[in-house]
Amino acid sequence: MKKKIWFNHWFTTAAHFIDMIKYNADGNDFEVYGTSINEHALYLSYCDAAFIEPDISGEDYIEFCLRFCKIHRINIFVPRKENVLISKNLHKFEELGVKVLVCPDSSLMEVLDDKEATYKLMSEHPVLKTAVNIPDYEIVNTAEEFKKAYFTLKEKGHKVCFKPVIGEGGNGFRVIQEKLDSIDELFYQGISANISLDSAYQILKQQESFPSLMVLEYLDGYEYSIDCLSYEGKLMAAIPRKKGKGRLRELEDNPLLLKLAKEINEALKIPFIYNIQVKYQNGIPKLLEINPRMSGGLHYSCLAGINMPYRAIKLLIEGRKAIKYFQPHFGIKSSYLEKEIVLKDNAFYTKIVHM
Repeated sequence: MKKKIWFNHWFTTAAHFIDMIKYNADGNDFEVYGTSINEHALYLSYCDAAFIEPDISGEDYIEFCLRFCKIHRINIFVPRKENVLISKNLHKFEELGVKVLVCPDSSLMEVLDDKEATYKLMSEHPVLKTAVNIPDYEIVNTAEEFKKAYFTLKEKGHKVCFKPVIGEGGNGFRVIQEKLDSIDELFYQGISANISLDSAYQILKQQESFPSLMVLEYLDGYEYSIDCLSYEGKLMAAIPRKKGKGRLRELEDNPLLLKLAKEINEALKIPFIYNIQVKYQNGIPKLLEINPRMSGGLHYSCLAGINMPYRAIKLLIEGRKAIKYFQPHFGIKSSYLEKEIVLKDNAFYTKIVHM
């Protein structure tokens, strides 16, 4: 009998993960369910059944997830939206017989969801404080604190940037520049993350206080994502993925980053799939964040010859019996082209807003 897998509101690149799970080398059959608040989310076209989920959050969303699993007899749940809260409520899904691809340590999930808490964990952990380098940073909640933090970091010789303490991807990230935009930048360059100090200050002054903002040194070296496959503290694969110019991605046999991945794995023991993001500054990789889930670019890393989404599902189902160590194929460079996707008619999707 086919096992039913459900992907809730995800990145568009979940389409790649769905394909890799469905067309696995073992020939195991899966029926994939997908939901999104966006009826045009492309990964829904890769699912066997697709639904428009309600645009809700918090405990209401947990109740929705539990009802969805029960009504559709879901066997495996692969969440992205509200994955921290889902981890906190893992026992409710287990009572329904649903296995959830999420780190069961909800306290650790909460820490990794908060960049300030993540950096504090790194700086206070008995092992990681010497193994992991973090950028210089300040946390601010007012415009005046923001300006003070900027000059503090400038005095240390840093170019300065900022981003929300709690956020995903590059949302809210800005680099502070000394000068106003030039006509050349305005006419001939694309959308920029640059902002002047005065512009940022004037915007932040609009509120007496705002959610925590991290002001930190700007790292101008190469950025890497390290996709990791692990179970019970055993690191089965770690693949450093270098983000080159434009769309270039390279899978790199980088001893320094492989050692970093091993040390983080031994200390935190995040199961299944997770992602470590670092960026270099003066030859030193500094931590950006750790995402305890499949990364948006995981499909590039799978070019190393490892079907990581399927292996994670297999670990979830079989446990330690599925532990297997892999030797990735490094040196692979890749890029991508847009491809047109003909969307299925809206009638394909079932609306479940009031489910």
